[in-house]
Amino acid sequence: MSEPKKETILIVEDEDIARRNLAHVLKKEGWEVVGASSGSQALQLLETRNFSLVITDLKMAKIDGREVLMKSQELQPLTEVIMITGYATVESAVAAMQQGAYSYLAKPYKIDHLRKVVQEALLKRRLRVENRELKKELKRRRKIPSIVGRSEAMAAVCKTIAHIAGSDSNILVTGESGTGKELVARAVHELSSRSGRRFVAFNCGSFTEELMANELFGHEKGAFTGAVQAKSGLLEAAEGGTVFLDEIGDMPVTMQVKLLRVIQEREFLRVGGIDPIAFDVRFIAATHRDLQQDVKTSHFRQDLYYRLNVISIHLPPLKDREGDIPLLAHHFLALKNDAMKKGLRDIERDAMDLMCQYSWPGNVRELENVVERAVAMGNGVAVTADDLPDYIRNLSIETYRRSTSAIPTLKEQEKRYIRWVIEKSDGNKSRAARIMGIDRASLWRKIKRFGLENGDR
Repeated sequence: MSEPKKETILIVEDEDIARRNLAHVLKKEGWEVVGASSGSQALQLLETRNFSLVITDLKMAKIDGREVLMKSQELQPLTEVIMITGYATVESAVAAMQQGAYSYLAKPYKIDHLRKVVQEALLKRRLRVENRELKKELKRRRKIPSIVGRSEAMAAVCKTIAHIAGSDSNILVTGESGTGKELVARAVHELSSRSGRRFVAFNCGSFTEELMANELFGHEKGAFTGAVQAKSGLLEAAEGGTVFLDEIGDMPVTMQVKLLRVIQEREFLRVGGIDPIAFDVRFIAATHRDLQQDVKTSHFRQDLYYRLNVISIHLPPLKDREGDIPLLAHHFLALKNDAMKKGLRDIERDAMDLMCQYSWPGNVRELENVVERAVAMGNGVAVTADDLPDYIRNLSIETYRRSTSAIPTLKEQEKRYIRWVIEKSDGNKSRAARIMGIDRASLWRKIKRFGLENGDR
């Protein structure tokens, strides 16, 4: 049940005049009031509406105030309950407070005291609601499962995931191959209300149209040769969960038409079937292709693109994730070292420098494979440069050449060299400092000394 937009108070009182008088007082204070003339009516209202506060008479026929309290705690645990009681039942009211009631009002109660108790009870509830929402926000802001990175680019991705995971909208994840699109999809699923159900991944580039329809929708008995019995598809298997459609850009156009109808109608036909099957899943699609360009060239349906691209998440290539390579390398080192029962605990500086200088066209997947190979090859306590593949060890060395025949001074040579490294690093000072083997602070001092601030990023 969703929270009420306005604070609403439920009054449970079997005496009509007392109930109307109490309602009149509370309405004058600006609160919305709903009345119940019996405990049984109150229980029905608690099952169908949300209330910020319940004020209930303790002594009522059949269902008394304690039963209303217990039902309120069961259905709406954040709702506060105030008991109304006569002098003879104050002891019972105190006992009800021990069971969770906020307070009690002994008849005859004063109006000013009533207002004060009601205001305090509502304030307590507001604080409890705010605290619950804060905990939810903190949970959303925690480190996203399975995603490793501290770069600004990945921080933005994680922030988006945490923000949209609670919605039920379709998502399109874009990025180069190997950037971790499925990890993003799984993270969204794990942070969503569907996390208790299945996450089903399907690669749209691995099947023919016929096999694709069979895998997604299933088939009826006798639908084709060899279909000796009915078979459920992935949409049925993922009921209530999430379906991840990887490489959606590689799906045949004719199959795109079928998928579009399924997404629109929220029902499908098994292969060979005639009875529509309703389903409830969230779709997350991913692609390395430029779907907008594919739409222009009629390789991808525009209507399906808009259906899938309700929310978009773009994953940056690894080379644009400043600072993430060492973090990821050590993450994979721990995983592979544990899996292979090796004694490697670190990565030597020269090996890490080479990995940080490499452009990683295969992105995170390639880095994981390289670390796995290094762990398999390594024999000591740390990964060395010799454990890396030849194509990383033998990175081409660019030669710095002076532009004039005159022999420059050492100061001039250093200034030109620093400018050249910064240019080769695309203006990234941290990367340039790492390449030169100095810390960032030292580089900044040299930049200032040589007057290289202007024009450099």
